[in-house]
Amino acid sequence: MSDIPRRTAARTAKLASLPLGVAGRAAAGWGRRLAGGNSDEISAQMMARSAEQLFAVLGELKGGAMKFGQALSVFEAAVPDDLAGPFRESLTKLQHAAPPMPTRDVHRMLAEQFGRRWPERFREFDDAPAAAASIGQVHRAVWKDGREVAVKIQYPGAEEALRSDLRQLARMSRLLQPLVPGQDVKPLVAELRERMEEELDYRDEAANQRVFAEVFDGDPLIAVPRVVASAPRAMVSEWISGRKLSAVIAAGTVDERNQAGGLLAEFHYCAPVRAGLLHADPHPGNFQLLPDGRLLVLDYGAVARVPAGLPRPLSVITRLALEDRPDDLIAHLRHEGFLLPGATVSGADLVSYLAPFTEPLRTESFHFTRRWLQGQAERVGDLRSSGFDVGRRLNLPPQYLLVHRVSMGTLAVLCQLDSRVALRDIVSRWNPATFVDV
Repeated sequence: MSDIPRRTAARTAKLASLPLGVAGRAAAGWGRRLAGGNSDEISAQMMARSAEQLFAVLGELKGGAMKFGQALSVFEAAVPDDLAGPFRESLTKLQHAAPPMPTRDVHRMLAEQFGRRWPERFREFDDAPAAAASIGQVHRAVWKDGREVAVKIQYPGAEEALRSDLRQLARMSRLLQPLVPGQDVKPLVAELRERMEEELDYRDEAANQRVFAEVFDGDPLIAVPRVVASAPRAMVSEWISGRKLSAVIAAGTVDERNQAGGLLAEFHYCAPVRAGLLHADPHPGNFQLLPDGRLLVLDYGAVARVPAGLPRPLSVITRLALEDRPDDLIAHLRHEGFLLPGATVSGADLVSYLAPFTEPLRTESFHFTRRWLQGQAERVGDLRSSGFDVGRRLNLPPQYLLVHRVSMGTLAVLCQLDSRVALRDIVSRWNPATFVDV
């Protein structure tokens, strides 16, 4: 059976090969430098080969390994340009492509989920996958009523593989930390573990998508495919297709980048208010620009339930920093559990630490760039900086972890897009507590 490699020992060995492979190439590169090789050229070769290995291993294993790779791909914008190039292309591939499962496994899974007479539900079914992702792949088909549909099918063995991967990735988190500057890998893996458990049952994803589809039905800015049928390990929804956000990132015009960035920010801030849910998987593979100008949003397996909108304490933190009220900011952080007991921190350093969230709101429009995000990551990740010291003293309560990651991920995608966005207007409309006491 050619499903996800299931055996824990085999998967662990493959994942462990990532840091070992990088270390081996570093040693070999050091030897070539001693022999008189060009250091820049050797470093570039090492990074390119490491990136190729990263994609090959995470893509082959799928499951939690590939999901972790997709999470990393969002934050590549924070990696300095001289290091990010090789990883950028390889990680981008993880957003929408992976080795497909054999046709016999596709048919077997459909029979298990929809019964042996599953072919009667379709007029046409394309055995070649249109996309392959972390725990499932998508096929294009025509439903019995003539609608074009997307059929998402979970890989056999996904559940066991996912749990094995995330255990191993948690052990490797320190070695993988350099790939995500300014973002602690260990809690990212822990949070992914919790989210991925929820994504294993496609009926939950279908229920989430139905909520979003109803809320955004007829919306002039956001498009959500309607769900046609669902089962625990398979799901059918309307087929809608446009230009992938990864293509806009790679070769979009200035207008396309600004349009995509504005729509992405609008969706991020309006969905919690309108749907009571936050789409929690903001990598570019889940978004497309449609010919009519709307943003198509896919994949609702991971969501945060925010019935009252984005958490008010986070909005108040941003507002106090925007208003440069360091004493009130410290008191609020301590009251809400963000400041560890007994920890002392400079109010001015705190305001500076929150710059990634406040700078884009200080002007009518803000230009999100990789260079800007890299500067923020360097400031927070530099052991000698006040930002690093502040980060060590702060605590992120568990109930805010997912919202924080999604917000940071969305900000990173805006920087990948190199987009200019009127974020202040968007936030003031959907999250007014950021600017006034409500």
